[in-house]
Amino acid sequence: MAATLSFLKLPPLVPTKPNPSLSKPKLQSTQNKLRVPLSPKSSSDPQTQNLLIQALRQLESSSLPLTALTLPFFFDPKASPFLFFFLFFFGGNAAAVDGEFGILEGRSFALIHPIVMGSLFLYTLWAGYLGWQWRRVRTIQNEISELKKQVKLTPVTPDGKPVEAPPSPVEVKIQQLTEERKELLKGSYRDRHFNAGSVLLGFGVFESVGGAINTWFRTGKLFPGPHLFAGAGIAVLWAAAASLVPAMQKGNETARNLHIALNTLNVALFIWQIPTGIDIVFKVFQFTTWP
Repeated sequence: MAATLSFLKLPPLVPTKPNPSLSKPKLQSTQNKLRVPLSPKSSSDPQTQNLLIQALRQLESSSLPLTALTLPFFFDPKASPFLFFFLFFFGGNAAAVDGEFGILEGRSFALIHPIVMGSLFLYTLWAGYLGWQWRRVRTIQNEISELKKQVKLTPVTPDGKPVEAPPSPVEVKIQQLTEERKELLKGSYRDRHFNAGSVLLGFGVFESVGGAINTWFRTGKLFPGPHLFAGAGIAVLWAAAASLVPAMQKGNETARNLHIALNTLNVALFIWQIPTGIDIVFKVFQFTTWP
């Protein structure tokens, strides 16, 4: 970080020109604050006063780089993670001049959010497809079980041999569904859907918060409106849908249906949010510069 930690402005011990009206108690109070051991004799010596004034002026005009101050922490492994956050938050604020945060408020950093969220929208559709295929694996077995109840017993001859006859339409349907289920099982849709949902939950919530932080970096405030509220709603729906997974794994059909409903609403909010997001991207190109 290029930030610097400046010393506080220190009041001069005595004025540049001797002031006869300066009272001794006030001088003594200043000495106590600065903890400068001045004897009565040395304080009355003009040469000593001039040297002390010059030293204080050098001190108050000097600046110490923050990186130099924190350099000893690099040698302590336990302090390194805390040092990173210290430099990021305090160092970034110290480097800011009139709200400028360098690349953090530039165009490159601002475009990360729309690129990531656009990718997550497509990934949401993919995760929904995987989930629907896994649901198909489960429901197709129920269809097969119901059809088997409709199959009539095979007639037999008097000597006990089955009568050869073409398969009934119900049996043909059962065969088709069985082959379809075998193909679906090869796709491992259950595990793939679970992994896709985990990615959406992690990256989606992270980038939702990151988008708001980036807006603050660029403008110093947030703008309550459809895009912000819809983004917050999407993050909440991701978390709510993920919270139903334990009940779904236990076979709770109500939790499964609610999971589908929440994610359907999530996709609807995502689609509704796209136009407002595009407007914000145009504003980013209008009011920001590279990098």
